[in-house]
Amino acid sequence: MSAEREGAAPSPRLIVVSGMSGSGKSIALHTFEDLDFYCVDNLPAELLPEFVRGAIGKSDLPPKLAVGIDVRSRNTDLSNLPTLLSQAGALGMDPKLVFFDASDGVLLKRYAETRRRHPLSHLGLTLNEAIALERRMLKPLRAMADILIDTSDTNVHQMRRRVIAELDLTSERPVSLLFESFAYRRGVPSDADFVFDARCLPNPHWDARLRPLSGRDREVREYLDAQPEVGEYVAQVSSFLDTWMPRIQADTRSYITVAFGCTGGKHRSVYLAETFAAHARDHGWREVATYHRELE
Repeated sequence: MSAEREGAAPSPRLIVVSGMSGSGKSIALHTFEDLDFYCVDNLPAELLPEFVRGAIGKSDLPPKLAVGIDVRSRNTDLSNLPTLLSQAGALGMDPKLVFFDASDGVLLKRYAETRRRHPLSHLGLTLNEAIALERRMLKPLRAMADILIDTSDTNVHQMRRRVIAELDLTSERPVSLLFESFAYRRGVPSDADFVFDARCLPNPHWDARLRPLSGRDREVREYLDAQPEVGEYVAQVSSFLDTWMPRIQADTRSYITVAFGCTGGKHRSVYLAETFAAHARDHGWREVATYHRELE
């Protein structure tokens, strides 16, 4: 399994997410949250420097902050945002304004599909009128944006990839790997991305000495290590995962679950989950865990 790319220590970052309602700002903030940013949506713009000041110094790591500021900030003069961003920069942050947009036709369609109210509908405007007013109000922010992302022709997954690429966040995206063992008689885990059946392998259950033990125990591991079929199985599954897990990582996934099942979920599946977790750690994956459903 190819390792996640190790980058330099992250610098302090402040990303201000703004743009048209329905253009994908919430998806962007969820993406940043998956990248370990501390996210706040609908922050009154005038509170931005105070928010940054409060976040600095509360962690041993440089802060990574993402804030949603848009027309929902009532009684706020958005034209002051450049000054507020400068104040945040003076506190040691690297502020970036990312503006999300989409065509009026796409926004109308999205509102029709979700049936959500436009944030300016309280003014008694039609949806068309609210979109037009919002576009006028946000025109100065759009003009000053560091990054402009038009989501008219993108789906959710494409949007996440675009956010990560535009902001060069690939090296900051941790992917958590979970290797899980289970018993088929209790069903396949519903959250598994990959499921491998180990029932074809020699079963330690039939050895009275090994029956009380689990795949975590040295005696069981030595028994399975000595079986040629197990070595062949591990080699072929390793080749498969080495090829495909990095590609799933590149598809903006934040976690991957690989499940191994056997009859009782005690010996073979546990052995394999532990074996592949060790393999992943040896190949540089940083966030690796195991879960043995029938032993927990």
